Amino acid sequence: MTTARVKEPTRQWNRDLAANQEKDALKRYEERSEQRRKLSEQLKTSTPLEVDSPERTAFRQALVNPRDGLAMERMIGKNNLIPISYLEAGIRAAKAVCRIEIRDRIGRILGHGTGFLVTPSLLLTNHHVLTDEDCALHSLAQFNYEMDLNLREKPIQSFRLTPEVFFITDEKLDMTLVAVEEVSSDGTKLTDFGHLPLHAQSGKALIGEYVSIIQHPSGAPKAVAMRENEICDVFDEFIHYTTDTLEGSSGSPVLNDEWLPVALHHAGVPDPDDPEKYTANEGIRISSIVKFLAEKQSSFKEHQKEMLAEMLMDVKKEADPVKTERLKPSRYEKAKGYDSKFLGEKHSVSLPKLSKALEEDAAEVKGGENVLNYIHFSIVMSKSRKLAYYTVVNIDGKEMKNVERGKDSWYYDPRIDEKYQAGEELYSRNDLDRGHLVRRRDPVWGKDAKKANEDTFHFTNSSPQHKNLNQKTWLDLEDYILENAENHQFKATVFTGPVFREDDIVYRDVKIPAEFWKVAVMVKEDGTLSATAYLQSQKNLIEDLEFAYGDYKTYQVPLSKIESLTGLQFKDLKKSDPIGDLESSAGRVIEGPEDLKL
Repeated sequence: MTTARVKEPTRQWNRDLAANQEKDALKRYEERSEQRRKLSEQLKTSTPLEVDSPERTAFRQALVNPRDGLAMERMIGKNNLIPISYLEAGIRAAKAVCRIEIRDRIGRILGHGTGFLVTPSLLLTNHHVLTDEDCALHSLAQFNYEMDLNLREKPIQSFRLTPEVFFITDEKLDMTLVAVEEVSSDGTKLTDFGHLPLHAQSGKALIGEYVSIIQHPSGAPKAVAMRENEICDVFDEFIHYTTDTLEGSSGSPVLNDEWLPVALHHAGVPDPDDPEKYTANEGIRISSIVKFLAEKQSSFKEHQKEMLAEMLMDVKKEADPVKTERLKPSRYEKAKGYDSKFLGEKHSVSLPKLSKALEEDAAEVKGGENVLNYIHFSIVMSKSRKLAYYTVVNIDGKEMKNVERGKDSWYYDPRIDEKYQAGEELYSRNDLDRGHLVRRRDPVWGKDAKKANEDTFHFTNSSPQHKNLNQKTWLDLEDYILENAENHQFKATVFTGPVFREDDIVYRDVKIPAEFWKVAVMVKEDGTLSATAYLQSQKNLIEDLEFAYGDYKTYQVPLSKIESLTGLQFKDLKKSDPIGDLESSAGRVIEGPEDLKL
C-alpha cells in the first residue's frame, strides 16, 4: 500500500532528523523483505494466532474482553463485526491524544507533531518532534483540537510542557517523554483527558492484525485511520504496518482493537521508486520504550520514579533461575497425605469423586491409585492438562510453625511421569508465577512442619497465574475461616483447584486456567459442619453480579456451582453449605471477612 506524501511548509521543525528517521526505516524495511514475504505467505493459509509466537499470542488473547464474543473471530479474519461500544471506547481513547505545537523562544510556530498522555501527567511523542528540554519548554500540548458533529472546530485546550519536572529523550528509539502542567491557564485539568496506559508485555497486537492510529495529520484537527491497517512485521524495537499517516502524525499512538497503544508512530517508509509516496509505516514498539524507561529508572529523582511507577509496575525483573530437583521415591514413604477424619470422627470428609472422564484422565500413581500424598495434603493430577484437578489440605491453626521460605527449589514428583507435570519450562522468562494451590504455610504444622513446607514446592502443587493477579482476598480466605469465632477448633480442611475449560489460552503446550475454586470445611461452635465454596474469576460467569474486566473477583458460591464447573462430586458436603439453597448460578462478591457466610 502506498500513500501520497503531503509536504509541510518549508519551515517544518527538525526536517533533517525526520528525513534521517525515514532513511533508516527504509533500510530496515528492505533488510526485512524476505522475512516479510514469508510472513505474508503464511498469513494466506494461517491466522495471526498461528503465525506469531506463542508467547505473544498468549498475551494477546489475555487482553480480549470475554464479553466480546466476536473478538477471536476478528483476530483470525472470519468476521469484521465490532460492538458499537468500540466507537465509544475509541472516542474516549482519542481524548488523550493532542497536537504538539512546536515553538521557538519568541513564540514563532515551527511545526506540529502528535503526542498522547501515557500517565496522568506524562506525554509521549517522538524525539524528532521534541529534541531537547529547551524545545519542550516553549512548545504546547493542544488537546481537543478536533471537529464537532457539525464539522466545526472545538475550542482548543492548551497546556504548557514542564520539562523541568520530567524529561527524557532517546534518538535511537525516537521517543521523548515529558511532563505536562496539571492545570491550563483557563483552569482546565489535564486529568480531564485521561491517558493511554503502556504495557511492557510483548503481544498487544499480532502480525496480520489490524491497527488504528489517532493523529493530527499535517497538524490538522484530530483524525483516525481505523483498522484497514495491517501489521506486516514485528522485529527488534520496531513494527511495520500499512496505516495511512501524513507528516505531522509523528508521535501518534498505534492502537489495537482494545485501543491500547501497540507502538509509537515515528516514520513513513519511502517508496524507493517514488519519493513522493510511502510504501509502509514504522512505529517504535511500546514494549521497547517501557523497557528503556525501566533501565533508566535508577537515574531518576524520587518524584520522577513516582511518576513512572504505574507504567513500570508490570516490567518483569530478571530473577535468579529457579532451581529444579528430583527427589527419590523413598522420600514420600511416610507422607500419609490428607486425613478425612481430621475434623473429628463425626465429621468425616471424603475426597471428591471424579467423573468417569476425569477418572480416565487422572495421572496414575505407582500402585494403581491416582492420589499423591504429601505431609498433611494430597493432590490428584490431570494428564491432559499437566495440572492438578484438585488439592486438599488439613490445616491446624493451633499447631502452626514458622518455617522461613528461603530460596525456592521446585521439585518434580517421581511417582508420576514428568510429562504429566507442567514444570519450569512453562514459567521461565515470562510473566507467569508458580501459584501455590495448597498455600505454603497451610500444612506447615506439627513435628513434620519443615518437610511439609518443602512438599508445597512440587510442580504438582503449582498452577500458572499472571504475576499481576491480585490474590489478597483469595489468600486471606483461609485465615478468615481459621480465625472466625465460630471455628472453635481452629482447624479447617480446604480443597482448591483450577477450572478447566476448552477455550482456555494455550501457552507452551499448556492450557492456562483463568479461574480457580476453593471449598473450605470447618466445624462450627455448635458442633455442625460448615462447607463454603468460592470462585475466583475474571469472567462474567455469575449472573446478576457487576463485572469489571481485567479484575479478578472472589465470589462465595453454592457448592453445586463448583461441582458443575469441575466435574467433581462432593457427596454429602452440600448439606453443610450455608448458601446451598441458592441457585447454582448465584453468588456474592467477597471483599473482606464481613462478606463471608459460614
